[in-house]
Amino acid sequence: MWIKLVGSVRCRSNGGVHNCRGDWQLVFGFGARGDSPQMPSHPHLATSEWTLDYPPFFAWFEYILSHVAKYFDQEMLNVRNLNYSSSRTLLFQRFSVIFMDVLFVYAVHECCKCIDGKKVGKELTEKPKFILSVLLLWNFGLLIVDHIHFQYNGFLFGLMLLSIARLFQKRHMEGAFFFAVLLHFKHIYLYVAPAYGVYLLRSYCFTANKPDGSIRWNSFSFVRVISLGLVVFLVSALSLGPFLALNQLPQVFSRLFPFKRGLCHAYWAPNFWALYNALDKVLSVIGLKLKFLDPNNIPKASMTSGLVQQFQHTVLPSVTPLTTLICTLIAILPSIFCLWFKPQGPRGFLRCLTLCALSSFMFGWHVHEKAILLAILPMSLLSVQKAGDASIFLILTTTGHYSLFPLLFTAPELPIKILLMLLFTIYSISSLKTLFRKEKPLFNWMETFYLLGLGPLEVCCEFVFPFTSWKVKYPFLPLLLTSVYCAVGITYAWFKLYVSVLIDPPVGKTKKQ
Repeated sequence: MWIKLVGSVRCRSNGGVHNCRGDWQLVFGFGARGDSPQMPSHPHLATSEWTLDYPPFFAWFEYILSHVAKYFDQEMLNVRNLNYSSSRTLLFQRFSVIFMDVLFVYAVHECCKCIDGKKVGKELTEKPKFILSVLLLWNFGLLIVDHIHFQYNGFLFGLMLLSIARLFQKRHMEGAFFFAVLLHFKHIYLYVAPAYGVYLLRSYCFTANKPDGSIRWNSFSFVRVISLGLVVFLVSALSLGPFLALNQLPQVFSRLFPFKRGLCHAYWAPNFWALYNALDKVLSVIGLKLKFLDPNNIPKASMTSGLVQQFQHTVLPSVTPLTTLICTLIAILPSIFCLWFKPQGPRGFLRCLTLCALSSFMFGWHVHEKAILLAILPMSLLSVQKAGDASIFLILTTTGHYSLFPLLFTAPELPIKILLMLLFTIYSISSLKTLFRKEKPLFNWMETFYLLGLGPLEVCCEFVFPFTSWKVKYPFLPLLLTSVYCAVGITYAWFKLYVSVLIDPPVGKTKKQ
């Protein structure tokens, strides 16, 4: 298998904070050594600084794309032609992303068919299905990640939404199949796998419930369990079978789970560890000022450097991958128990899925900022059905989308990202307020004050800070402020959603799912 970096990657150092972005993708080829004159002479030769960290299905997807790419620009497929860029390469990349978004559009259509139409306004723009379609198709975060920062997340989220729609439609086998395929395209969706596993076991493998909603244990179907297991097994065998036969599974897993990258991504994801890192930084500064700490014993690797690396905390205990795993499991378990013991149908599954995604985002190892979309997109379906969920969605999506701003760091991108986010945020708030206008306000004074605070934060980070002397002395400060401020909002949304899940009663007299 050979790996090729297509397109260009532009890196710069902004006051000591290293930023890299550009128009690029990984293209892979398969075959024995010597099959292609463009292959490296050694099977393990590294031809790019970007490691292959996606499962095999995505490699096959890129391999198929490479057969189309050769008609645009043959040079982009030269495995040794690193950092190559051309107008035809960029055209192919943009076109391929747009083309693959067809699956996302279809998945949104299927999800809209699953929405309860009780709250139907007179105008088309006030109908829940129309609002949901706009919230998904015009999602600001997905737009900038796929079409500006450039990646293929649209069709992957399309697979996830399609699997969710199939579960709402009680087509459980299809939902399980699409999710199994999705896992072998991108393993980050393991975050929500517990929700799928428990829901399918609870609502499909047990064929009947008691009048109070509890399980009839004698209704367990071995045939359905075997059917589900067979679907997962066949998809996994197709994906990992060749690597198992060639005894290369250890290499695959080492790339899929690169623990040496460190606790946090170069841009801090706004999660619990951002708050933890900030507290450690504050304590270290105070310790140095009060001479409680020896400057010679301060670790050289800094979490605020903007680099992807391992490092040691200065004051607080350093965090290991095992610690993050334990914290994530503890955070997920209550939602899983609720899904099992307090069944609420597909809506309960969707809330559990969102909590699994948010909990993994909050406590996971080396979480990327864009992983917040894994919670925002399914939360969109909940936002048009209940006022409480709409309130949580608006806090989560506004804060989560703002946390993606560091991904677009060049001057020409500044007005674009601000304008796009304002348009999406204003529409989201106004449309959901209209939808639930007969109920209590979506925000209290504290939530309103917090969301309005994003404006002054952006002014300080983008327009005031660059002209201060702190730019040289504290180049990490805007990144720290953005991550910490957004982490507060996302933590609040996570906590508020958890409380609503825990206190909501189970659906009485649940019918067979």
